[in-house]
Amino acid sequence: MNWAFLQGLLSGVNKYSTAFGRVWLSIVFLFRVMVFVVAAEKVWGDEQKDFKCNTAQPGCHNVCYDHFFPVSHVRLWALQLIFVTCPSLLVVMHVTYREDREKKNREKYGENCHRLYQNPGKKRGGLWWTYVLTLVFKIVVDMVFVYLIYHIYEGYDFPSLIKCEQPPCPNKVDCFIARPTEKRIFTLFMVVTSLACILLSIFEIVYLVGKKCREGIVSLHNSHQDKREHQAMARNISASLGSGKNGNLVEANTLRLVEKTAPATPAPAYSVAIASEEITAR
Repeated sequence: MNWAFLQGLLSGVNKYSTAFGRVWLSIVFLFRVMVFVVAAEKVWGDEQKDFKCNTAQPGCHNVCYDHFFPVSHVRLWALQLIFVTCPSLLVVMHVTYREDREKKNREKYGENCHRLYQNPGKKRGGLWWTYVLTLVFKIVVDMVFVYLIYHIYEGYDFPSLIKCEQPPCPNKVDCFIARPTEKRIFTLFMVVTSLACILLSIFEIVYLVGKKCREGIVSLHNSHQDKREHQAMARNISASLGSGKNGNLVEANTLRLVEKTAPATPAPAYSVAIASEEITAR
């Protein structure tokens, strides 16, 4: 296994994951991949060689083994780990696509142009849907493989003694599984870790959807508040314009009243006033 590639993949996916996603990746790579590589392959390495049946009938051993173990646990878990980790690469590829578009946009219109994405790694728009769909896909994959293991092997238990009646066995044959207790422990461990990953993915989806709804409610509240502020400002402007018109009307009415109260008889001329003074002096 190329550990440098695995480390780069883990750091790249962690960069764009939430807290739940980081815990999920830790469980997958530490408790599933490491256990699978280090221990599981060795536990199931002697699976067919040490499967013993108390008969020497040719073909009976192979038929009984194929009946009880149609697919190896190790191969099923390998497929499960491949299918469950590949969707995380889609998020990294989507972010890389966004960064490439942003780079081409700056090269075409200059460094001071309008940015297509304020933050290419932020889960907005199409990237949010890509991330949520990858979570749904991982949940479905884990649930399908957990069910397959239960359905194929009729549970998660490994009995020490198996009764086989498959032809060409001459009669009911007793067969024995190598290290059944150890196989049972590792099977339960892988199933429990798969269920834990399913729960973490469900929690992450709930967190992302709740965060998206909260942002929508806050945005709607802010838009309504801005609308109310604009309406209040418009009313204030209308009130100020109305008060200005009323002031002009008051001034016009005052002028009319002054004109009406002015004396109708004009003041006498200067020559007439002098003449009247002379007559009075005589």
